[in-house]
Amino acid sequence: MAPWRCHVSDHTAVELSPEATEFAEFFAGLAAPESELDAMRIVSEGVHLKAREPEGVTYREVDAGGVLGIWCEPVDANTDYVLLHGHAGGSVLSSAFVDRKLAGHIAKAAGAPVLVLDFRRAPEHKYPAQVDDAEAAFNWLLSEGYEPGNIITIGHSIGGFIAVALALRLRDKKQPLPGAIVSISPWCDLEIANETIATNAETDKILSKELLAFFRDAWIGGTGIEFTDTRINLNRADLSGLPPTLVSWGTYEVLAGEDEEFAARVKDAGIDTETVVVPGGQHSYVYGAGRVPETDAAIAKIGAWVREKTKI
Repeated sequence: MAPWRCHVSDHTAVELSPEATEFAEFFAGLAAPESELDAMRIVSEGVHLKAREPEGVTYREVDAGGVLGIWCEPVDANTDYVLLHGHAGGSVLSSAFVDRKLAGHIAKAAGAPVLVLDFRRAPEHKYPAQVDDAEAAFNWLLSEGYEPGNIITIGHSIGGFIAVALALRLRDKKQPLPGAIVSISPWCDLEIANETIATNAETDKILSKELLAFFRDAWIGGTGIEFTDTRINLNRADLSGLPPTLVSWGTYEVLAGEDEEFAARVKDAGIDTETVVVPGGQHSYVYGAGRVPETDAAIAKIGAWVREKTKI
């Protein structure tokens, strides 16, 4: 039998699909990012490695009203309910793919599927694109037959802001609200002036005043929106009329002070509220899902609260 021979391509030009071309350009970008922002985004996609793959969870990509989403569904989940989840990244970095695994852990704790949104990012898409995408996905869930009260908005960092901002927008439009809100490490105050911005500067290993200022400029720079505008500053907003709201943060993060203030304002507004404070927790501590005991304990508390408030 003649030996097997490999025939090397002569590089004859072929007509590629648009998807194949985009795939090749993706690899080219890995080798040589075109900008510092592209490099930051590539690095941020690796954060998912700190979460352990949850057992018994399936994933599929969906078109949620024109917004890419990842549907995370545990075995035996109550599919009458869904958690609408916003990822972190200051509106600039990260993606639904980074949050896929941690969302799976949250889904298991809550006993319901999680839809992780891949909302548009700044500076290419300034505010209010991110909240617009969340609203589009919320309306898509309604069109799919979900009752508004069976949708829980949830997220961390900028996603924690979006979870609240969407409910406030729906309230102001006099439209049905989600059944509950879970806001983890939310970015509440774009003035970046709370004392823990300085006092926790050494303990927070992911956020800094300088990085927050960079995110802020990318998100609202050039829009004419003031840092105190109630549309983007939760600690200036009217919080009345919100559904049950859980606020969680880590004591080591630079946002700890403004998150504590936000939680107090939610309570003062007469909202049914709960806090989950993680001693020594980093900003967006949920990234450690499945590997960090403190993270898993907090997720278990959040899941139990969601079940209690929504009767999942």
